[in-house]
This record gives sequence, structure tokens and C-alpha cells, in this order.
Amino acid sequence: MAREVRSIRRQALPNGLTIITEQMPHIRSASIGIWLETGSRDEDAEWNGISHFIEHMVFKGTQHRTAEEIARQVDSIGGNMDAFTAKECICFNVKVLDEHIPTALDILSDLVLNPVFDAADIVRERGVILEEIKMDEDNPDYLVHEIFTQNFWKDHPLGKPILGTKETVKRFERQTVLDAYARRFVPGNIIVSAAGNLDHERFVELVTRQFEHMKPMKNGFHSSAPKIAARIILRNKKALEQVQLCLGVPAHPIAHEKRHAGYVLNTLLGGGMSSRLFQNIRERQGLVYSIYSDLNPYRDTGCLAVYAGTSLASAAKVVQSVVSEFRKLKTEAVQEEELRRAKAQLKGSLMLSLESSTARMSNLARQEMYFERYYDLDELIERIEAVTAEDLANLANEFFKTEAVAVTVLGNLPGLKITRGQLAC
Repeated sequence: MAREVRSIRRQALPNGLTIITEQMPHIRSASIGIWLETGSRDEDAEWNGISHFIEHMVFKGTQHRTAEEIARQVDSIGGNMDAFTAKECICFNVKVLDEHIPTALDILSDLVLNPVFDAADIVRERGVILEEIKMDEDNPDYLVHEIFTQNFWKDHPLGKPILGTKETVKRFERQTVLDAYARRFVPGNIIVSAAGNLDHERFVELVTRQFEHMKPMKNGFHSSAPKIAARIILRNKKALEQVQLCLGVPAHPIAHEKRHAGYVLNTLLGGGMSSRLFQNIRERQGLVYSIYSDLNPYRDTGCLAVYAGTSLASAAKVVQSVVSEFRKLKTEAVQEEELRRAKAQLKGSLMLSLESSTARMSNLARQEMYFERYYDLDELIERIEAVTAEDLANLANEFFKTEAVAVTVLGNLPGLKITRGQLAC
């Protein structure tokens, strides 16, 4: 297979803003993202949810466009505009045909640079987000993860919900929003990334025109690393038919040198239909409909978590079966055939995930944020190929310790008990 050479170029403006592009000449689209290197983990507890609130508010109108004009102009060029807030970043992005790049960047920059934060809009949007919070609380799969996260990184901003809470959101006033916006939207904190059929020099010119007036300022955030609490939490919610389970252990940060072994371990454990959790707990024992594991790495910490939905009668058995998979990974060497399969699955999903311009644009921004360099696919594949069965056993012994396993159970739980002894791995 021929090596794929990515044509990635990076440039920093004098005020500290970073521009990264990747040319993909074989497609007709381009995706542009304006990324802020700060998210919900950089909020004070009393203003939890403010980053997500600002992300919503910028769409409500700017000094040059009403909310309706923003929507109409994006539609008139056939564009697709979106935004999201995460624990460590906020992103505003748009995907358009290559000929509409100047218009798309103009609209996107306007949102980010000139929001009006109208007081009446703020009141309305508080109501919208309170509904969003209720909607999420009605979703048991989401709720069990949220309770798990809040207890895993207890009393740390990383454990707090991205949306905020009913109490914090109700307190958001115009001045709060303006203050939070002014501290976050500074050039040292912004990455503009783009991928698709575009010309780097031309794109840098367009971005410079929009952003060069910003005064240099660094992002003064970056909260300290959280302490991890391995707690057993049973939360009663009588209305639920199923019992929702989340079991997790501390894992490595995003840029850790053993991260590729972590990806392989996660794939093998619960990353698909051929994974051990799916095959053993769903297919052989028939105890669950849904079960999977997830690796959530951050700047300075991480978590490997297993999720399952089951009946009250089977809950203890599912916990026992998951823990027994942890134990096997520590004590029995992974067979060559299974290791090869997990690597092939991981490589396949990596390649497929980088096919679209939007995925490439995100990939560029994340690599800039966490690595300050760009890995091409071939390098990633070589790193994955280099992972050995011994690496996996070492990692399993590092991750899966009885005292480090945290558990959250959500549902109608009469008579259910989970003890530390049941988590012995």
C-alpha cells in the first residue's frame, strides 16, 4: 500500500492564533473549524455550564447578522453548520462546497467575534438549556455516565456536567456571559483548522483579515490534574425497567506514550461485536442487550469505562463477568489471532474515520492541541502494529486493580448490593 502523504501546513499569526490546513484536492468540499482550547473543565463551580451556554448564544445574532440571517445565509450556500462544547474545547464548524469558503469563513468568524448576547435571548436560552438538561436526565444511558463521571473525578471541574446544572444555568446573566466570553475568546486560545479542496495561502489571508485585529492574549486556564475516587455508587430510579451499569478504572492521558496499547486493549475488551465483553456477556450468557467499553483520555488523566444495561436479577452477575474479563487480561496472554483481529479492527476504523473533510479538520485541531505535531496514518498504523501481547498484559496489570475499580449502578435496585470484594480482579 502506498504511503499517504498528508499536505498539512501550519501558520501562527503575530497575535498567537494558529491556522492549520490540509489540502484534499480529490474532493469538492471543505470543512472549517474555529476551536477554543478551553472547555467545561476550566469553569468555576458556580458558573458550571457557561462554556456550553456561550456556544449556544453566539448563534442568536451578531453585530452584523440576526439569528435568522445566519441560518438563511448558511442554507443559501448549501452549508452545514454546527458547534459543540467538550470538557477541554469548544468548536464552531461549517462544511461547504469549496467555492463558498470565503462566505462560510465570514459567517463563522462573525459568530465567534461579534456576538451581541442580547439580554432577552439569554433569558430564552436559559429555558432551552434547562429543557436540554431534563432531556438528558430522562436518558438512563446518559445519566449513568454522568453520575459515574461526577463521582470518578469528584469535586473537580472535569467531573462536572458540560451542560451545567439547573442551579448554575438559572444564574447566567448578561454580564456573566460577557466576562466568560472575554476571558475565553482570545487569540492564544484559538485554532482555526480547515481541510478539503482549499489553498493554504489564500485561506491564511482570509483568516488573517478576520482575526488580525485581536490583541495578543494567552489562555490562562488549565485546571490542575484531578484526583480519582474509586467509589461504589448505587442510585435508585424506580421508573427504569433496566439496570444501567458503569464500571471504570483510571487510564492514561491523551498524549501518553503507551496510548496505542490502550487503544488496542479497549478494542479487544469492548470495542465491537467481536470483543470479549460482547461475545461473553451478551452472546454466550445472554445477560445484556448493550455492552461496550470506552477510552476517555484527557490532557492529564483518563478513564477506561465499561457500560452495560441489564435486569436487576442479572446485575451482580454482569459485574462479576466484567471483572473476570479484567482478570483474564492480566493473567492470560492474548492469543496472536485475537491480537491481530483487534489491530485490524482499530486500523480499519481509523482509516474510515479520516475519510471526510470534517474528520480531517477535527483531527488537525486535536493533534495541534495535544501533540503540537501531526501523525500521518502510516505512523499511527506502525505504532498500533508494534503493540505486543506482553504490552497488553502490562497495561492490564497497571489499569485493573481491585481498589481502583469505580462502579455506578442506576435503576430500580431493591436488594442489590455491590461490595469491593465483588470487584476483586
